[in-house]
Amino acid sequence: MSRFARYAWLVVLYNLAVIAWGAYVRATGSGAGCGDHWPLCNGEVVPRSPDVEMLIEFSHRLSSGLDGLLILGLSLWALRAAGRGSPTRRWAGATLLLVIVEGGLGAGLVKYQLVAEDQSMARGVAMAAHLCNTFLLLAAATLTAWSASGGAHPRRVRPQVAGVLGAALAATMILGMSGAIAALGDTLFPAASFAEGLSQDRSPAAHLFVRLRVLHPVIAALVGLGLIGLSLRCMDRWSGAAGLRRAGRLLIGLVVAQLALGAINVALAAPVWLQLIHLVVADSLW
Repeated sequence: MSRFARYAWLVVLYNLAVIAWGAYVRATGSGAGCGDHWPLCNGEVVPRSPDVEMLIEFSHRLSSGLDGLLILGLSLWALRAAGRGSPTRRWAGATLLLVIVEGGLGAGLVKYQLVAEDQSMARGVAMAAHLCNTFLLLAAATLTAWSASGGAHPRRVRPQVAGVLGAALAATMILGMSGAIAALGDTLFPAASFAEGLSQDRSPAAHLFVRLRVLHPVIAALVGLGLIGLSLRCMDRWSGAAGLRRAGRLLIGLVVAQLALGAINVALAAPVWLQLIHLVVADSLW
């Protein structure tokens, strides 16, 4: 594996870490740690008397800024390491564009104060959009690394196959967006136990985020079973493709693990540490 390919995979892993830390910022209610200032933190380049929330938010900004620099380096290196018109160049360029959008979405959350205890619908929409862009960013970064490592890219896909796989990707995206709303509901309306959470869900006066979080397990079960069925069908139809069979088994394992983690997360009333694990597995599944 070339040095560029190793660097590209390290960028993918670093993005997973940054995403997990961003979820920690949300789960701990630290998104307003720097006030509504961006890119400054409470009007300062480096806060001089930070509290815990400010440190959490400021460290996320630093890690996100480093991520942008790493992806800029990835894009520039791709121009030298890959030939004109190569998939590697295209995916690296897409990664750079998407990380700029990611930064803009994060800045918007701060500037419009869609953080901490804000319960507005605008925050829910912004969180879903943020998750969608994060998934696309991960996809572009991973495809950059895959291409740089010599991975094959399909040139022709039958419309029926492309339609089914596209629907599976779209369903997984919708599942992730519903998970973002569910996690926001858990943050804004925490429950001390499963029974208390069930009582919240059943209350006619419950906030929309609480009512929507009930849908996430249903969507997860439907999408998860669909992905398992699709994997089994592909593994059976193209039984001679060893790489596809390995990928299919890995996908099934991740789906089963994610469903189990989701059930435990609900039973334990969504502790922060389990939310982070659940998110990392969701990113890996995507």
